[in-house]
Amino acid sequence: MNIEILDARHAEAYRQLRLEALEQYPEAFASSYEEEKDFPLERFHRRLTGTDSTTLGAWHESELIGSVTLVYERKPKLQHRANIMAMYVKPSHRGSGIGKELMQQTIRTARSAGTIEQIYLSVMAHNEPAKRLYQALGFEAYGKDWRALKIGQTYYDEELMALFL
Repeated sequence: MNIEILDARHAEAYRQLRLEALEQYPEAFASSYEEEKDFPLERFHRRLTGTDSTTLGAWHESELIGSVTLVYERKPKLQHRANIMAMYVKPSHRGSGIGKELMQQTIRTARSAGTIEQIYLSVMAHNEPAKRLYQALGFEAYGKDWRALKIGQTYYDEELMALFL
């Protein structure tokens, strides 16, 4: 396995992984497969080359099997914060430590920025494996976003977590 920062060269692989995540786990993401399936490749290219975030990818041989995005706050009063978004590892590779490696590298990336003091994320309240991973890395729950997402007539709660660097 190899973890690296994704860039424009990886747009198609990232697009495929992102759409898989959205289609297979709609309750885990604010965006939907229906919204993003027709986005042009250029939109994914821009996501990977913008200055407001860094996306890391985990590769097994030539297959992108996981990714996570660190989004930087730009307002002066919030620049000490960053947010983890869109964490996903293919089900066939879960339990092998890839998620942990992705998160550890993301935390190192945040630390290396020099200005980030805390990292925030939200996780589906029912996703116990993900919550255990984040807690093992030092994240602490600080609240719940009740009925954060609504898909059809079903609501999903999110747990809010933070890591102080």
